[in-house]
Amino acid sequence: MVAQSQNRLSSGVPGLDEVIEGGFVQNRSYLIRGLPGSGKTTLGLHFLCAADAPKNQKSLYITLSENENTIKDNARRLGFDLSRVRFLDLSPTSDHFSGSKDYTIFFPAEVEQEETTHKIVSAIQKWKPRRVFIDAITQIRYLTVDTYHYRRQVLSFLRFLIEAGATVLLTSEGSPEAPDEDLQFLSDGVIQLDNSESGRSISIKKFRGSSFRPGPHAMTLTSRGMIVYPQLVPQDHRREFDPESMSSGVPEIDRMLFGGLERGTVTIISGPSGVGKTSLGMQFIRQTASRGEHASVYIFEESVDTLVHRSESIGLPVRELMDQGTLTITHIEPLKYLPDQFANLVRKEVEQNQARVVMVDSIAGYKLSLLGGDLARHLHALSKYLSNMGVTVLLINEVETIAGGIFKATEAGISYLADNIIFMRYLEYRGQLRRAIGVLKKRLTDFERTLREIAITKDGIQVGAPLTNLRGILQGMPDWESGEP
Repeated sequence: MVAQSQNRLSSGVPGLDEVIEGGFVQNRSYLIRGLPGSGKTTLGLHFLCAADAPKNQKSLYITLSENENTIKDNARRLGFDLSRVRFLDLSPTSDHFSGSKDYTIFFPAEVEQEETTHKIVSAIQKWKPRRVFIDAITQIRYLTVDTYHYRRQVLSFLRFLIEAGATVLLTSEGSPEAPDEDLQFLSDGVIQLDNSESGRSISIKKFRGSSFRPGPHAMTLTSRGMIVYPQLVPQDHRREFDPESMSSGVPEIDRMLFGGLERGTVTIISGPSGVGKTSLGMQFIRQTASRGEHASVYIFEESVDTLVHRSESIGLPVRELMDQGTLTITHIEPLKYLPDQFANLVRKEVEQNQARVVMVDSIAGYKLSLLGGDLARHLHALSKYLSNMGVTVLLINEVETIAGGIFKATEAGISYLADNIIFMRYLEYRGQLRRAIGVLKKRLTDFERTLREIAITKDGIQVGAPLTNLRGILQGMPDWESGEP
């Protein structure tokens, strides 16, 4: 939650105040740019209806294009309370088309400009609004005879509103035919809304008198309005914690890790499909939740019910822990959640529910949500944030090789993110597939450098003695020196 300073006004948009470092600076003007359907009007409604405004303080919506009744109807459908909002409807009426007006000497634009100005001045003097939203300011361009007069008219208009004590948001319908560069220079801030194949986003291009977070930041338009998901900046978040070791609950695995996984570390559990990566991760999760600490699991490929059933079939009481409130399992539809949106979901779990262990299953599913974005950059930001907050991170990574072939810890170039790498492999012996587990990397302590056989059974995870007579597994040619494992 971003603290509001006395000279700031909340945007009213969840997440946007964090991007603009606390809200809009009072008595300034801000230009909202974007193509039709990008959310300009929705942002303006959030601003006018923001919860931080006093109940006796009026806001003013000046519409120059869409009629008042349509705006009110759309706003109510989104759940906006318009009780404190006054409307000045300057949009064209049907009379402009059907009526007959003979202006004789004056150009129609000059007459309409004078009438429009009078209405605006009267409304400001009557209601004395502290928040003003103008949609769309570019309509004034058509009431002036040339660019010079348009620029002077807009500048004079904005100064009038600000001197009257208002903070102003204005929208632009910028296009190659009607560019709005002049408005960008005149405004104290510029907010860009975009809508592309990779999703909606919001960026701050200019913000006089204040710092802001560079974008783009993910944004969605929902049935309740706009939500902004600020890019995760790991260095802005830190929590003191003790980097103690956390047991897996399986003595042999703890011996391989010289005690377990330390708090605030990132662990990649890597291996081919079906080898037991998720089951191993859930073993750590179960152990954390059983201690009364909160654990959170995000799954991309399978449903919550499927994961619960699989876990309980190997002796992990997942449903019981969920009922106790120490375990949360969330299914993520990868093509629905953007990376910034997912990161903010994780943040809430950590900062509000005090999650101490977070598991992402899997990296491949997470990558789908990027829609061509930079996997390493987004995963780095999320992992670093969690580490700074003392959260133990488990990343499930699938490699394509089933048995044999060249050994790879990951196939996405993200090994550098990991403090610990646990790998699982299939072994073929006399036509039978067996599983092996090993530790490839551990930053904070030493670790066991031998492989062990691992089995996933109805009684849980069982790990055997070190396979000291096994050679060649990492080269894809496992060979027993003597006897059988």
